[in-house]
Amino acid sequence: MSDRIFGVFGILLAIGYVFAAFAIEESFLSDAVGPKAFPLIIATVLGLSGAAIALRPDPEPAWPALGRLAEIAAAAVVMILYAELLPVIGFVIATAFAAAYLAWRLGSSLLEAAAVGIGTSVGIYTIFHLVLGLSLARGPLGF
Repeated sequence: MSDRIFGVFGILLAIGYVFAAFAIEESFLSDAVGPKAFPLIIATVLGLSGAAIALRPDPEPAWPALGRLAEIAAAAVVMILYAELLPVIGFVIATAFAAAYLAWRLGSSLLEAAAVGIGTSVGIYTIFHLVLGLSLARGPLGF
């Protein structure tokens, strides 16, 4: 039953994409494909996938225990806090804390999780900011 609900939700979301795509105004300088093509492709793939899931569902899944659902909710809260704190404390610090927490919840020890958080944060910062020159959120320390 849950697969059918998920599939119907995907179909409804695809229909929303179609309406949103047709609401896009085209400029007189647009290319041959136009700005509506990509959202319509996404809507098609999403709609077909949703239909396949709704029409051929898997057997009923075994849902995780309440404690595991709480961990999933906590991870979602961490990601929301990450997005909210990113402009305030900066990319490096926010990413280090978020990656460390998620690594810890995935089974790393506290020391390993801290190393993963710092390594992930510094590694992404080095590649995206220093090598590729992309702008990342600056924190109070200037990076």
